[in-house]
Amino acid sequence: MRRLLIRPGGIGDSILSLPALECLRAEFTEVWVRSEVEPLIRFADRVCAIASTGLDLLGLADIAPPHGLLERLQSFDSIVSWYGSNRESFRAAVRELPFRFFPALPPAGARMHAADFFLRQAGRDGPAVPHIDCPRNAASDFAVIHPFSGSSRKNWPLDRYRELARRLRIPVQWSAGPEESLDDAVRFDNLYDVACRLAAARLYIGNDSGISHLAAAVGTPVVAIFGPTDPSIWAPRSAHVEIVAGKLDEVSVDQVLAATDKLLPSGPRRRSS
Repeated sequence: MRRLLIRPGGIGDSILSLPALECLRAEFTEVWVRSEVEPLIRFADRVCAIASTGLDLLGLADIAPPHGLLERLQSFDSIVSWYGSNRESFRAAVRELPFRFFPALPPAGARMHAADFFLRQAGRDGPAVPHIDCPRNAASDFAVIHPFSGSSRKNWPLDRYRELARRLRIPVQWSAGPEESLDDAVRFDNLYDVACRLAAARLYIGNDSGISHLAAAVGTPVVAIFGPTDPSIWAPRSAHVEIVAGKLDEVSVDQVLAATDKLLPSGPRRRSS
């Protein structure tokens, strides 16, 4: 059985889908995802970036299918796709192929965590806990703070992160993506390298973001600060996750510090400056 899994979406959505993707593994499994997510798909026989396949051109009016794409799709016995479920022209273009479509997001009013929703699509009940295997030596004595996300409306104010860093009882390493502006931040182009760095930390603190999901998936204790999104559906999944939720301009440093206290051994805290 040759199976193709097509999973569009950002870092967080892709990580929450990992249990479902792994559940759908076949004798030969190929996975198509966004290019930045490729390094995180460790279980598949082959991984490709969706953009490199020309899939987004399939079904567009007056545009011929990219050379070789249909033949490539025809080589699979089964294709499970979170891509194109709401694109009628795409579904029509592949109607003769062994596609099975799943919604890419839980429906409005969903009463289950997104990871459990995706796993149920694959035919298995949760709880679904994403896991990414990284070399894991003894954790170093530092915390990682990643103060960004895919949307500025989900970001706790940076000045409060800076105060938090001053008051934490362990040193802080700042983390940022290649395009995010933050002095002295540690940056990696490859997300698996980010994952391995997170796996070495004693603690991670961040917003509702893909990197927060990544930290949880490698087993690092996580404090995630949630504002406009529902943590009962979108919180990072792990045994060691603390959520601080509320209107972001009202969430205090003391609230976040209290969450870190649940994940760090007791000890003296740095004084507020």
